[in-house]
Amino acid sequence: MAHRRGRGKTFCPSDTARALAADWRPLMPDVRRVAGRLQQEGSLQASQRGRPVDPQSASGPIRLSLP
Repeated sequence: MAHRRGRGKTFCPSDTARALAADWRPLMPDVRRVAGRLQQEGSLQASQRGRPVDPQSASGPIRLSLP
């Protein structure tokens, strides 16, 4: 999803969950967990209000992007 959006563009983790299933809400913890792993690997960046955050521990809406 990050590569489809391209550099400098963000997306909501729910966009990923919605692309996977019609009943997407139960997938959100897994999407955030994977986002956290990808962030640790350096291939994804999570932010909230423009500041880097841990996607697993951040509460409220976050955005994902390429680093």
